[in-house]
Parts: sequence; C-alpha cells; structure tokens
Amino acid sequence: MFSAIARIFRTPDLRKKIGFTLGMVALFRLGSFIPAPFVDFNSVQQCLAANSDTSGLYELVNLFSGGALLQLSIFALGIMPYITASIIVQLLRVVIPHFETLYKEGQAGQSTLTQYTRYLTIALAVLQSTTLITVARSGALFGSSGNAACTQLLTNDAWYAIMLMVLTMTAGTGVIMWMGELITERGVGNGMSLLIFTSIAAQFPASLGRIASAKGWDTLAIVIAVGLVVVAAVVFVEQSQRRIPVQYAKRMVGRRTYGGNNTYIPIKVNMAGVIPVIFASSLLYLPALIAQFNQPAPGEEPQAWVLWVTANLTGGGQPLYMLLYFLLIVGFTYFYVAITFNPEEVADNMKKYGGFIPGIRAGRPTAEYLDYVLTRITLPGSLYLGIIALLPLVAFSAVGADQNFPFGGASILIIVGVGLETVKQIDSQLQQRHYEGLLR
Repeated sequence: MFSAIARIFRTPDLRKKIGFTLGMVALFRLGSFIPAPFVDFNSVQQCLAANSDTSGLYELVNLFSGGALLQLSIFALGIMPYITASIIVQLLRVVIPHFETLYKEGQAGQSTLTQYTRYLTIALAVLQSTTLITVARSGALFGSSGNAACTQLLTNDAWYAIMLMVLTMTAGTGVIMWMGELITERGVGNGMSLLIFTSIAAQFPASLGRIASAKGWDTLAIVIAVGLVVVAAVVFVEQSQRRIPVQYAKRMVGRRTYGGNNTYIPIKVNMAGVIPVIFASSLLYLPALIAQFNQPAPGEEPQAWVLWVTANLTGGGQPLYMLLYFLLIVGFTYFYVAITFNPEEVADNMKKYGGFIPGIRAGRPTAEYLDYVLTRITLPGSLYLGIIALLPLVAFSAVGADQNFPFGGASILIIVGVGLETVKQIDSQLQQRHYEGLLR
C-alpha cells in the first residue's frame, strides 16, 4: 500500500494531477471561510458557537457546503445548486422528449445538456441566495435562538447591499462549478463529487470533537467503533452487484468476424446512490419550513397545525418523522431507479447488436426479465438506504449525538462512494504505466 502511494508521487503526470486536485480543494475550503459582503463575522461566530448542535432546516445544505452556509461565506451555497440542477435535468428527460433525444445523441447532446445544467445552476443559486439572505435578515437562520447576535447578522440591509450579497454568493456557486469541471478535466476523479467529499469530510473532526466534549471519550469510542462497522457494510453493499450474463452471436462483416463474446450487465444493489436520501430530506423539510414562516407574533398563540408540525416533523427524534423518512427513501429509490435504468432500451440495444441472455428470448421477454430482476434487487437496496439514513436519528435517540453523528445518512454514502471511485481511477492510471496498483 505505502509503496504504491510512493510510486504515485514518483510518476510525474499523476503527481501533477493529484497536486492540482489538492490545490483546487484547498482554494475551495478557503472560500468557505471568507464572509460575504456586509456580513458581521463576529455575530455569525457567536451564533455558531451557541447553536453548534442544531443546524435545523439547513442541515443538508450546510453539510454539502462544508459548514459554509451557516457562516454566510462567499461559497455559502456550496455545490447544492449544481446537484439540484443535475437532478432536475435528469428527471426532465422523462417529461421532455427533446432532452431524451439530446441524451441519445452522444457527446454533442451531452454537451448541450451540460450547458442547460449550468444555466439552471445559476438560476437556482440566485433563488437560494436570495432566500438565505432573507432568512438571515429576519434572524431566523439559527431558529428560535435567544442570542441577540443571531438577529444582527448583517451590517447593512439596504437593497444595494442585498443585491451585492446575492451576486457574490451566485458568483461563488459559479466558481465552485468551474473548479469542479477543472478537477474533472485536469485532476483525478470527478470534480463535483470530490468537492462534496471534501465538504463532508471537513466536518468529521469537529463532529467527533463535539461528541467527545458532550458525551465523553467512552461514547466517542463507541461511535468510532460503530462507524467502522458501518463503513465496512457500506463498502460491501456499494461493491455488490447482480451480473446478468449476455452472449453475442457471431456476425460476418466483409471478411471479418465480429461478436461471439460473452459479457454481463452489472446491476448494482444500490443503483440510486444517495439521490433518494436527498429527495426524502428535502421533501420533509418543506412542512417545517412553511411552519417556520408562519410563526405567530410575540404574545399570540400559534396555530394548531404549526404546533403539530413543530412537534412531529421538525426533529429527527420523533417516530413519525423516522417512519416517513424511511418510507420516502424506499419510494424514491424505486422511482429514481425506474427513471435511470430502462429495461426496454437495454433489451432493444442488445437485440440490435445480436446479444441475448441465455435462456431468455430477445426483445420483450428480455425487457420483462430485466424489469423482474431490477424490481427484486431494488428492494434490499432501498431498505439499505433507509437504514443507513436513519442511523443519525437512531444515534440521537441512543446517545444524543444527533447530526454530530457523522457515520450515517448521506454523508457516509458519499464519502465511501467517492472514495472508492477515486481510488479506482488512480489504480487504473497506475496500471496503465505498468505499475502495481493500489487495489489487490
């Protein structure tokens, strides 16, 4: 292992790529601590210290921004607008035939879809930055905090100051998107995924430190032990796949013979990745967000539905919240897999090139068989996602770690998934240069 790492740095081309990637990651983390214009840095730090255990409605976005959201930095929105735009464009392929046509056109169509994603990212960044600044201006960013500094986060709330803050945060999202594409082009791994990986991993030491200070070192040791078991289980499931054998008949084209080889269709247990967790979290945030903006004036009684939402849907400790969260993840897993994997399209492509599954007729029987296998293998994948996502909520009920528990939910899925993919890319580049790879 260590000799393979040493060979990485002895390879000039790979060393430059890794150095470039680390440099861009360092710039990304630096921007997460630079406050936006007209933001009172001292007041923000006081509120963060007083509310270190409660990130409220903005927990998911703050996680993906590496803590930059609640610091109101120039990179406050992080990569979340790009993730949302990518998901929307992918879902629109089902609704808009033109998008599906572009997807099938190859490289040219993919470039057009990427351009649409960039435009939508900027539009979402404008919307999200406006919402964030409005919430910060109203003093509700940190919830119902008793700290007076949390109501004075902005030093100037004039229209021109708000416009400048919106422009700065939107530009920050554009810069992050550009940095991610540069890492993909000139560095190692997928740039956007690595930036998300960096944002999440940067919060691990602070989360573990808060658990140690609040619950003691014995609780920290238990959390780390559980975390290692969870990581091992996630690696095992993420690498698991059902391989459907495919045979291709021989074809004569001129004097050459094509085909006749055997291959397989890999169907992963977790084909949906972390997307269902993001969908479910975002959907469950909506009632709490609506209730937050319908809080009564001082001295008035809140409405009954606001009290019910606050009691049942604003925290991870409520049984109803856990149940809805789990069911939504299972449902969204089936929904997203049905969108991203089309058995009929796969069956048609196999039939076009003379491929068939042994024992299954080509055409519709193949599509029905693939749909049958996909439906059955998605069930354990959806249950696995739901269990992993519930780990922070269960940790809250067991040891009071809540969102300080880093080994669960979207965070551990992204950390493991991106880490495995990046190691595989480095390993393939080492093997191309006739070196022994990182993986045994």
